Amino acid sequence: MPFDQLKRREFITLLGGALAMWLIASRALQAAKLPTIGFLGQTTRSGGSEWIAAFVQRLHELGWNEGRTIAIEYRWAEGREERFAELAAELVRLKVDVIVTSGTPAVMASKQATSDIPIVFATAGDPVGNNLVASLARPGGNVTGLSILAADLAGKRLELLREVVPGLHRLAIIGNVGNPFTVLEMGQVQAAASTLGLEVATLEIRRAQDIAPAFEALKGRGEALYVCADALANTNRIRINILAAGAHLPTMHGSGDYVEAGGLMSYGVNFPDQFRRAADYVDKILHGAKPGTIPVEQPTKFDLIVSLITAKALGLAVPPPLIGRANEVIE
Repeated sequence: MPFDQLKRREFITLLGGALAMWLIASRALQAAKLPTIGFLGQTTRSGGSEWIAAFVQRLHELGWNEGRTIAIEYRWAEGREERFAELAAELVRLKVDVIVTSGTPAVMASKQATSDIPIVFATAGDPVGNNLVASLARPGGNVTGLSILAADLAGKRLELLREVVPGLHRLAIIGNVGNPFTVLEMGQVQAAASTLGLEVATLEIRRAQDIAPAFEALKGRGEALYVCADALANTNRIRINILAAGAHLPTMHGSGDYVEAGGLMSYGVNFPDQFRRAADYVDKILHGAKPGTIPVEQPTKFDLIVSLITAKALGLAVPPPLIGRANEVIE
């Protein structure tokens, strides 16, 4: 082959390779420029699937398409609160544009990890009391989102529980005392129970391994169980409900996914809707709004969910008026 022809072929090969590398680099650069959401989940991908679906669907409605106009980096704590700090720090190192999370411990860990990256919480118990924000109207700093705290929610749950268990005298409460909001909620439940003349047995847990021993210690001390919702309880909700059923304990929860996992009833905010609304906060921030100027929303709508399957298994008759008031009845 003539020398000049060989040189021409080498040049074309080099040019083609350079063009391919440029295209790859260009695509990588384009992907790197996508606004990125760091999603710090309390439980697992499957456990949080309904929440993610609501969040991503709302983003889509607002014009954001995952993988095309926005990127999402997911991190899952698997119900282990000690992982929140590590995962939040990882998202900060990735230089995401906004962190979305839920639950007081996860928000606290995110806030400790960064004072610059905006943080949106889809749920938080007492954001002012736990120093997540300065005030509901003007959060200040880099944190804002949606509260799930409502006055007398514990009392309302106990009143609903007594409609199904009319002879209730002894109430057990189980909660993760490593979560500041759970400690607050347990205090509210104890106060509400005292007002209603109920005896209270408190089961304190800090890790999954504490759940079974807590039920062992409960034997004969409760006629119904109030479950304080948080990442630890949510991850282990099936186990909690199995143990409660074995102890013949009707359960009251703060979220419908516990009822879907075998619990008796729940009364509280609609968690998928909370994540849906969190997407609106993200949209505002990605369009330039400062999180400290976006007011924290408080809940205005609560769902009552009842499982007639669980009621039947426990030998309980759910009053028709309560069924009529329920947002969802599992049959």
